Amino acid sequence: MTPSSESGSLTVTSPPVNPLTKTTITHSSTDDPHHNTTVSPSSTPSDTILIRGVFEIPIEIVSEEEMGFFEAALAAARSISLPSVAAGTSCSTSSSFPSKAKSIGSITSLSKRRLPTVVADIEDSAGKSPTHKKTRDEKSLFIRFRKARGLSVTDITATEWCEKQMEFVLCVGKRRATKAMKAGSARHLKLEEEVITKVAVSVESAEDAWALKFLNFIAGVNQLLFEGLTRELPIIGFVEGVWMVGKIDEIRMPEGDSDRNFMLVDTKTRVRDTLPAEPQSRNGRLQLMCYKYIWDTLVAGNFPTQKFYDFFSLNRNAILSEEIRENAKQAGIPAKTLDDILRFFINTSCLFLPAHNQMLLRYELQKDNSLLSEDLFTYDLDWVKSQIQASLEFWFNERESRYAPEDERWKCRFCQFASACPTNPMSAVVATSPQKNSNNDTINGDPS
Repeated sequence: MTPSSESGSLTVTSPPVNPLTKTTITHSSTDDPHHNTTVSPSSTPSDTILIRGVFEIPIEIVSEEEMGFFEAALAAARSISLPSVAAGTSCSTSSSFPSKAKSIGSITSLSKRRLPTVVADIEDSAGKSPTHKKTRDEKSLFIRFRKARGLSVTDITATEWCEKQMEFVLCVGKRRATKAMKAGSARHLKLEEEVITKVAVSVESAEDAWALKFLNFIAGVNQLLFEGLTRELPIIGFVEGVWMVGKIDEIRMPEGDSDRNFMLVDTKTRVRDTLPAEPQSRNGRLQLMCYKYIWDTLVAGNFPTQKFYDFFSLNRNAILSEEIRENAKQAGIPAKTLDDILRFFINTSCLFLPAHNQMLLRYELQKDNSLLSEDLFTYDLDWVKSQIQASLEFWFNERESRYAPEDERWKCRFCQFASACPTNPMSAVVATSPQKNSNNDTINGDPS
């Protein structure tokens, strides 16, 4: 990541539940890797931060049952001095809670956000650990294209769709966004703006950018606690020996007071009023399962801080810019360094339970945003791990890239590289290479 001095656009909104100010920082991009969707990842990933400054938080009377849910969160708010977290993967805990407490004043001072794009979007800023099973190939696709960025959930879903297409995208360049893709992106932006707003915040270093990403996460999960829903939540985790990141489309509190496991939801748009083919649905399910895998790893306290600093070449003691420190202070976090913010991020994430095993894919018709169908499915840990491992084999040149299966070759009709692909009889005539894209983001053909 190359530090730079840029600013994004920030937004402010006040929810009806409490007087909190939502602040978001955004740059231009959408990272929505759905192959069955018309949303296109833009060439420039977006980071947005949403900081909610607390001016006054009302007292809320809660039941005994509800208190159990909030006690841990109250600990984070009370530990405003940012208690230290082990340099490895553990979380700080607190046991100083009255067993019959009936009220809660605050959790943390943040709520909903988004991050800055001075560095790549958090979805495009993860890294591979040297502890991967096999020796790194210095000419691997990962080393060539993701060494400084790491792997995103998009990278996993793109290879599941077609590894050969992803290889073309990396080595040649992606196609231009279609009208349908732009419409899908606009829909996601509209959904996002229903719960967050955007404000400009200057970023002067890579440490500043990551601090904003973590603040954005903290703000989002607090909005989730207060309002029962948040969108575009950036997430990072160390899974399968890899730094992997994503941006969760939506997290909501499931119906029923007894269920405290948040549900992951993703909305996909379709050009025609038809249901997606199974490979498209499968790819969407993989995306949500990857998010849950990262979330569950994070809330379990498995965040190796030293590996994080080493991989991304960050200075944990670097003093953050005055503007970011002021934003953090207004949010109730008197942080001076990235390490201060990271410790608060880890403590906050450890307060939550694993995501719900039931996940939801929503399909909307693009022209009027009407609901076409909903796909409620169950998490499969073994399957998602096997998919990630298969993707890592591709990224680290442990085998040749694979083509789409024979029964899924219809995908080729929507692929810009079909004329150059060995699976196509006409591939002897190689198509003119599209303009190269410095970000090497992937956009897959969408037959919707």
